Amino acid sequence: MLDFRSIETFLWVVKLGSFRGAAARLNTTQPAISQRIAQLEREMGVKLLNRDHRVASPTPSGRQMMVYAEKLIGLRAAMMAEVGDRSAMRGVMRLGVAETIVHTWLPRLVKSVNEVYPNLSLEIEVDITPNLTARLLAQEIELAFVVGPLSASGVHNRVLADYPIGFLASPSLGLGKGPVTPAELARFPIITFPRKTRPYEVVREVFDRPELPPIRLHASASLATVIHMAVEGLGIAVIPSAIVENELAHGRLQLLDTDLNIAPLTFTASWLASPDVVAVERVAELARQIAQSSLAVDAAVTARH
Repeated sequence: MLDFRSIETFLWVVKLGSFRGAAARLNTTQPAISQRIAQLEREMGVKLLNRDHRVASPTPSGRQMMVYAEKLIGLRAAMMAEVGDRSAMRGVMRLGVAETIVHTWLPRLVKSVNEVYPNLSLEIEVDITPNLTARLLAQEIELAFVVGPLSASGVHNRVLADYPIGFLASPSLGLGKGPVTPAELARFPIITFPRKTRPYEVVREVFDRPELPPIRLHASASLATVIHMAVEGLGIAVIPSAIVENELAHGRLQLLDTDLNIAPLTFTASWLASPDVVAVERVAELARQIAQSSLAVDAAVTARH
C-alpha cells in the first residue's frame, strides 16, 4: 500500500535531482531515501527514476507519477492545515534572514512560532540578500526574509514591511542641531551595508555628485559593527532607523535632519512554489503580522527622536 512518506521522498528526489539533496531536505539519510524509492517502485511495478551520473531524473512513468505526487502532497498539506490542530505542523523549516530582521522582530517571530506551532523547528541562517536568494533558488532554505521582492521564476513574495533609511550619528559629531547639508555629511565616513547589496549601491549613488568630494564609504556585513562604529563617532551610519531604537532612546545616536532622500527598504518573505508550502505560507503570514506591528511601534519611537 502506498504511503505518503515514499511519495514525498520521490517528489523531493525529482525536485532536487539527487538522493543526497532529498535526504537533507527530509532530515534523513541517503540509504533511507534509497529504501523508500525502491519500495515505491516495487509497489508501482515500474521504474520511476534514472540514476545515471549521480543525477536522479524521472523516467516517463516517473514524470506521470510526479503530477500525481504534487497533487497528493499538496492536498495532504492543505488538509492538515485546515482540519488538523496546530501541533500537527511539524518538522524543520530552514529560514534565511537578512540582518535587519534580526535586529528588529525576529525574536518575536521565533517566540510566536514556538507558541503557535510547537512541533515546528526553525533552522535560521543570517546572511545578505544576494546570498540568501541564491540559497533559496538552490532549495537549500525554504523561506527567506530579504530585501525584495525577488523576481526569479517560481518565487512567491509577501511584503513584510518598508523600513525608512536614516542618517544616524553620535552626538559627539555635533550634527544634530539643525538641517545637515550633503556637503557636511560628506565630511565624515559613511557606514552602511556590505558591497553587492542594493542599499550599498543606493548610498554610493546618493553621494555621487560633482559638487561633493569623494566620500569614504565603509561597508560591513555586520549591522552590529555598523551601529557600534556610529556610536563611537567613527562616521555616519546609513541604515534603517528601526534597528537603533535603543540607541536613539538613550541618546547614543541621533537621527539627522537632511534633505537627502533614500527610498525605504522593502522586505519580503519569499519562497519557491511547491505542493507542500502550507507551513511556509503560515510562517510568512505570521512574520508579516509581526513586522507590521513592530514597524508601527518603531515609527512612534523614531518620531520622538
